[in-house]
Amino acid sequence: MSCRRFFSIPVLLVILVMGFVYYVTLFVFIDDWVGLQSSAGKLNALLFSLLASLCLFSLSICVLVDPGRVPASYAPDVEDSGWSNSNVTETRKCDKCFAYKPLRTHHCRVCRRCVLKMDHHCLWINNCVGYANYKAFFILMFYATVASIYSTVLLVCCAFKNGDSYAGNVPLKTFIVSCGIFMIGLSITLGTLLCWHIYLITHNMTTIEHYDSKRASWLARKSGQSYRHQFDVGFYKNLTSVLGPNMIKWLCPTFTRNPEDGISFSASRDS
Repeated sequence: MSCRRFFSIPVLLVILVMGFVYYVTLFVFIDDWVGLQSSAGKLNALLFSLLASLCLFSLSICVLVDPGRVPASYAPDVEDSGWSNSNVTETRKCDKCFAYKPLRTHHCRVCRRCVLKMDHHCLWINNCVGYANYKAFFILMFYATVASIYSTVLLVCCAFKNGDSYAGNVPLKTFIVSCGIFMIGLSITLGTLLCWHIYLITHNMTTIEHYDSKRASWLARKSGQSYRHQFDVGFYKNLTSVLGPNMIKWLCPTFTRNPEDGISFSASRDS
């Protein structure tokens, strides 16, 4: 783990946005709507504080956890049919690290090393999203989306109740409208990203593999064949390969061990 990753402008900006949303939600939206001292106010403040804590915890894991490092002793199994061709073996050698890389592993130009099951390098966590922290990244998107929508709903409730009082106060009205635009935009952005990764998880793809599969899909259609991603092993198995086999722990951002080790993966029978 490297705490130095936190000392990055994008990461600090994310933390600043989280702090701003938390503050205005509790001390403006909830307080102006039902009051923080009321039972409804305390309940909403508690629920939103829980969501905010889970977001911060998930963000910390995304930043601190190594996404997946190729073992120094790794070498392909030459008896494996997937490695039997010498040309294939050469293509699985990283031309930057000059070492063998397992399937689904890619070299990150920012981190300057190969990352197991690399999805992408994320500026906002100052780290790659890969095998070991992909679940935390997905759970972060989930909690952040729920928190943003929740805050937006509280803002709307606050605006409906205090609309008349806001009308006579131009600076406050401007602030509330600006917060509304910001929260709606944030909710749409995070919701779109969440839906994208739900699609990827249910098809057992990474972002890199999705774009690589476009050409393969086009060639399959051109030849009159159907295309299925090599590692798509079915909806439920795809989910458990990322979230883990225990459904109770699905919403826990800590990494859940599964039969895959980041080096070998179950493949579809149709591939």
